[in-house]
Amino acid sequence: MRFFDEMHSADAAVRDHYQVYERWLARQAGAQMRARREEAEMIFRRVGITFAVYGDKDEDGSGTERLIPFDLIPRIIPAAEWREMEAGLRQRVTAMNRFLDDIYHDQEILKAGVIPAEPVLNNAQFRKEMMGLSVPDGIYAIIAGIDIVRACNPDGSGTYYVLEDNLRVPSGVSYMLENRKMTMRLFPELFAEHRVAPVAHYPDLLLDTLRAVAPASVNEPTAVVLTPGMHNSAYFEHAFLAQQMGVELVEGKDLFVKEDFVYMRTTRGPQRVDVIYRRVDDDFMDPEVFRKDSTLGVAGLLRAYRAGNVTLANAFGTGIADDKSIYPYVPKMIEFYLGEKPILQNVPTHICREPDALKYTLDNLADLVVKEVHGAGGYGMLVGPAATKAEIEDFRKVLLANPGNYIAQPTLSLSTCPTYVESGIAPRHIDLRPFVLSGKDVQMVPGGLTRVALKEGSLVVNSSQGGGTKDTWVLEE
Repeated sequence: MRFFDEMHSADAAVRDHYQVYERWLARQAGAQMRARREEAEMIFRRVGITFAVYGDKDEDGSGTERLIPFDLIPRIIPAAEWREMEAGLRQRVTAMNRFLDDIYHDQEILKAGVIPAEPVLNNAQFRKEMMGLSVPDGIYAIIAGIDIVRACNPDGSGTYYVLEDNLRVPSGVSYMLENRKMTMRLFPELFAEHRVAPVAHYPDLLLDTLRAVAPASVNEPTAVVLTPGMHNSAYFEHAFLAQQMGVELVEGKDLFVKEDFVYMRTTRGPQRVDVIYRRVDDDFMDPEVFRKDSTLGVAGLLRAYRAGNVTLANAFGTGIADDKSIYPYVPKMIEFYLGEKPILQNVPTHICREPDALKYTLDNLADLVVKEVHGAGGYGMLVGPAATKAEIEDFRKVLLANPGNYIAQPTLSLSTCPTYVESGIAPRHIDLRPFVLSGKDVQMVPGGLTRVALKEGSLVVNSSQGGGTKDTWVLEE
């Protein structure tokens, strides 16, 4: 399989936007790079930048806390490429917010037959409780993380594809910010030689966005970050973002609803809360409506939300737009709501609940990636080319038992980027997660989180599956 190399063209020449960096890299001694990597690990460990891996259990049964490996070599994107990607992201997230507003109101896209009703209305992520509920400015996905990969074309050029949309509680932005701080600390001279677009203002942009979607009657809105607690895999990020924005980090037990308003318990008495940036899944958010046994949410929250007295980022029911069974229809959403052709392409997708697509998938399991429509984190999927015959046959039985639960895609030749590994510098596969904020405007900081599959040949970049991260540079003109 042929791969697009982010630094080198097909004839091994260094691409223009990497030339200054490549000359610098060639001058670095191996011992110096190893020392820098050890320094980065020491600092990340001291700061507490960890990720809980639930597959590995400590003695108390909780997930093992691990550092997400940080790679020293940045992924560099030229300005013109970023401009097109940014336009595509703005278009895509705008269309998905229009879809959510439509689905919970008039359902015109279903009536028009553009998307079949069954995978929407019978989907576990569709929340009937949201029907008829209008949210500020019609924005349901205030924070979105869109996973983008670059695949190699037959002529050696590369094409960006959207691999996945994350609109529920997208994570990883803290690593984007900390990676930049680390690169600037370890290699300050590089930023004198490159005009790298800044990302450090993301927390300010996030806070401005949250305040912009607060209930209209509030002049000085109070925002909080709602976390499930310190045992959550992304707790570091929850605490980090609250601290960076200068807002309170709260758990469900810190909030209560009275007369359809949300309040926070403080040492000075109850304080009204107007915007909740929630990092808790729908099912656990309001025990009056969803899971009765949840201790993570706030009883009565939906009542306050329905009364228009609090804004949730993101809205209940947003998951219907990022479910993998809906993903194949996003290009049609863009055309239906915006009257535009998609700027960013989808990966060709086979919807296994359709008989022809199921037959094709079963006939080609060894060559495809098959994913659970509700899955995340790299779990519950088959990567055909990396699977054994026994694993493929086991997966075939699972797929046949519930074909509607899966989609299949070709195994993309994810682009590679030079990565500092034990053996030295070697190519490893990467993706990119830009973070898109929708308030009065749709905004994002340049770049995002680049995830890297550290195992040689692996296409799975998820942190829970052993992946690492890189700093992402968007070069200014």
